[in-house]
Amino acid sequence: MLLARLLSPALTAGALDIVGADGRRHRVGVGTPSLTLRLHDKALHRDLVMNPRLRFGEAYMDGRLSIEGGSVYDFLALLSAGTDNVQGVLGNLRETLSPALRLIQQSNPLRRSRRNVAHHYDLSRSFFELFLDRDLQYSCAYFPTPDTGLDEAQEAKKRHIAAKLLLRPGMRVLDIGCGWGGMALYLARMTGAQVTGITLSREQLAVARERAAHAGLAGQVRFELRDYRQMEGRFDRIVSVGMFEHVGVPHYPAFFAKLRDLMAEDGVALLHAIGRSDGPGSTNPWFRKYIFPGGYSPALSEVIPAVEKAGLWNTDVEILRLHYAETLRHWRERFAARREEARAMYDERFCRMWEFYLAGAEISFRYQGHMVFQMQLARSLGAVPLVRDYMQRTETALAEAVPPPLRTGRNVGASNA
Repeated sequence: MLLARLLSPALTAGALDIVGADGRRHRVGVGTPSLTLRLHDKALHRDLVMNPRLRFGEAYMDGRLSIEGGSVYDFLALLSAGTDNVQGVLGNLRETLSPALRLIQQSNPLRRSRRNVAHHYDLSRSFFELFLDRDLQYSCAYFPTPDTGLDEAQEAKKRHIAAKLLLRPGMRVLDIGCGWGGMALYLARMTGAQVTGITLSREQLAVARERAAHAGLAGQVRFELRDYRQMEGRFDRIVSVGMFEHVGVPHYPAFFAKLRDLMAEDGVALLHAIGRSDGPGSTNPWFRKYIFPGGYSPALSEVIPAVEKAGLWNTDVEILRLHYAETLRHWRERFAARREEARAMYDERFCRMWEFYLAGAEISFRYQGHMVFQMQLARSLGAVPLVRDYMQRTETALAEAVPPPLRTGRNVGASNA
């Protein structure tokens, strides 16, 4: 079987049985297999060889293949854990050439950006509540200890970011890509800042506005359906969490130039985004088609030149390595526990798509060089202190602070986060 020979170099830390559509069994790797990959369609023998990075996910979604003895995560982990060249094993000519096509793949003008955002983020709030934390944070959490739970880790993430923003009461803050409003509400409630959150998702906008109203913060936090390119004015602080992956490399110069224009002279910005450790690359074609059209996680070597060209000071960079792998593990386990509820909302194919998404994303952070970077930026040389110890002091103070009471008796979602 050609597929077995293709996978063989990747299986250096275990073994796998592959059963073809003709019923013949092929063993790959060394040792006793714990998993069996069963193909139910003869066409898969060709499809998985010609374009494995796209067709495997599609076949899993459609039930044309199944994994026995474990989950799709177990299969991907087996394939990835024992080798550092799994991407080469699963690559093909089309993906090898795709960096030359990135200008097209990552072209995200405003109309396309709105369509791309709606594709993923306009799913119902009820669906995301199945597996996210109580504050609906849909980005990498921050785990101070290995046994920190998801809710606590997401709260720690917000503290960690707030500490880097050097906030004071009354400061004007812009939250680019505000999601369901959790970060904006946290900053307003814990620091007294005046926050404007922007999103291109109508579903997220409605939820964020509802949460602000029920938290009694509508006069301090406002949310708008707007792209960063449409913003005007000046802000003391800018924060963007989990949005930069949707910008696209061709738009980086314009993004950072706009960031600089929106910042006050002594302004500070904090960019929290997914990156890759192994240099420029391309987005997995299955993820690009089904999950994040137009999305791309950059290498820092692609980001820093645009920061420099915009005339911004890069005042601090922190790399969060396995934090997102742990976040995705929590999401994957929570989704599995409530899978039948998701199936009732959508259908079986949708659930299998999300299983593959959450498993594949976790694998990319655990084994394939993806990480998260937090980049602190400033317009002026003296905008932030000379040493970093202020971050830990502020973070500790926020952790010990008693948050102001909500000005409403109604608790909606996580409006008290």
